[in-house]
Amino acid sequence: MPFEMTVYILRCADNSYYVGSTKQEIEARVWEHNNLPIDGYTARRRPVTLVFTETYDRITDAIARERQLKGWSRKKKEAVIALAYEALPELSRRGHLISKAE
Repeated sequence: MPFEMTVYILRCADNSYYVGSTKQEIEARVWEHNNLPIDGYTARRRPVTLVFTETYDRITDAIARERQLKGWSRKKKEAVIALAYEALPELSRRGHLISKAE
């Protein structure tokens, strides 16, 4: 049986986003975020809703993607959630700094 790891984004009750990864079933992990008495980011922002997932066969790829997403702006996360990958270059920090003057 192949190994799988899921990278996910949750929308919290305060409309912020949480990026995480898990080896367990994603539904079980979301349940934990909403119900377990673990002090953390999502515990103070319940309920949370799953808005995005990607599945990886290699843990190193999943960890790299999780770190990448955590470093992204809210607008870039929202583009990924909407599957609007074509918008990502324009939303990059470098893209915002490029002048479009002709």
